[in-house]
Amino acid sequence: MLLTLLFTTFFTVFLAEIGDKTQLTTITLSSTTNKPLAVFIGSSTALILATLLGALAGSSIANLIPAFILKLLSGIVFLFIGTNLLLQIKKEVPIDN
Repeated sequence: MLLTLLFTTFFTVFLAEIGDKTQLTTITLSSTTNKPLAVFIGSSTALILATLLGALAGSSIANLIPAFILKLLSGIVFLFIGTNLLLQIKKEVPIDN
């Protein structure tokens, strides 16, 4: 069970990070400094700390709010963000008929 959770978390985060702005920033820093090891260590440390904060916050929130409410709120927030992005695109790209 623990290994399943470990691998699921690893692959989910790994796939989410591919092509992410963090990765693009890391590529840019690495290409401009010629010190890829330093950029790797800095980026890795930052990701580890950000993930630690997220895991600790998630654990604390889960003790206060039922899982059903968290899932519902997450869904509503993602729908709100998606709707706003679609509306912004509609404003920026005029549709010619």
